[in-house]
Amino acid sequence: MVFALAITAVGQQPQGRGKLPPVPPVPAGVTAHRDLAYVAGGHERQKLDLFVPESPATPRPLVIWIHGGGWSAGDKSGCPPLRQGWAQRGYAIASLNYRLSQHAVFPAQIEDCKAAIRWLRAHARQHRLDPERFGVWGSSAGGHLVALLGTTGEVAEFDVGSHLAMSSRVQAVMDDFGPTDFRQMDAHRLPGATLVHNSPQSPESRLIGADISDPANAARVARANPITYVSQDDAPFLILHGDQDPLVPHHQSELLYVALRAARVRVRLNIVRGGGHGSGFGEWELEKMRRDFFDHHLQGFANDAAGWPAAQRSSTTAATPAGTKGVTK
Repeated sequence: MVFALAITAVGQQPQGRGKLPPVPPVPAGVTAHRDLAYVAGGHERQKLDLFVPESPATPRPLVIWIHGGGWSAGDKSGCPPLRQGWAQRGYAIASLNYRLSQHAVFPAQIEDCKAAIRWLRAHARQHRLDPERFGVWGSSAGGHLVALLGTTGEVAEFDVGSHLAMSSRVQAVMDDFGPTDFRQMDAHRLPGATLVHNSPQSPESRLIGADISDPANAARVARANPITYVSQDDAPFLILHGDQDPLVPHHQSELLYVALRAARVRVRLNIVRGGGHGSGFGEWELEKMRRDFFDHHLQGFANDAAGWPAAQRSSTTAATPAGTKGVTK
């Protein structure tokens, strides 16, 4: 029952149970390519959707969305970057599925994400993508996977399958409340939070296929933690986390921020005061922060992000109720 609670709170539905996220309409002037198999003859989950602005006919920076859902649920169909108008702002958008923990245990999930990125680079000319400007964005379990992509650019063990001549490195990472160090989650969970991570039935234990609290599994846990791989050559990060998150304690993002800062990686951590597990994230300041981050690192724009120090910690207040001033619709 605890595991089911985690799925519901993330706002994603398990594959095959309940409704999938609503499919956003494709804007005029954007070509949609759906269910592209990034692993030939692979699992049904190893597919992505790609949305490319039709003009001008120049290579586009790419924003890659990786969904959450406790690694056991969720689907590429929701695609917030498409809903929020990133295609109209000059970005191509990819949204990918990956094998869930009931299909295969870690590292299958990061292997799939890297395979998708290599496939996109291999087909960049065909789809007018700029292979040197790939950014990733994900929330919760998706935040964990994008953080792994950002910290494992030169970790060869997770690159398996086709297009191995292509890099799986990314140029920017936007991590929304993703886990980073599984064994420290319970020590910092909010009072009253019901999800126990150090349990054989937790999402994290199901991900690695073993009880994360068992010392015998310490190496398997460390292998799945983004913080394990932090190094000076990592991509720049923008990390957003609510301080009232009942599922992934915001301390997880604090840990990653400290590790990236120590490695001299460009990183900004913004704590959303009063924000939950994704709730309260509609404030206009956050939307501007997101735009500035990708615009600077993927479009090369001179904007507020250009003035961010190498490491910065900030905070904003959770979005006010819908319909009041300051909410981005």
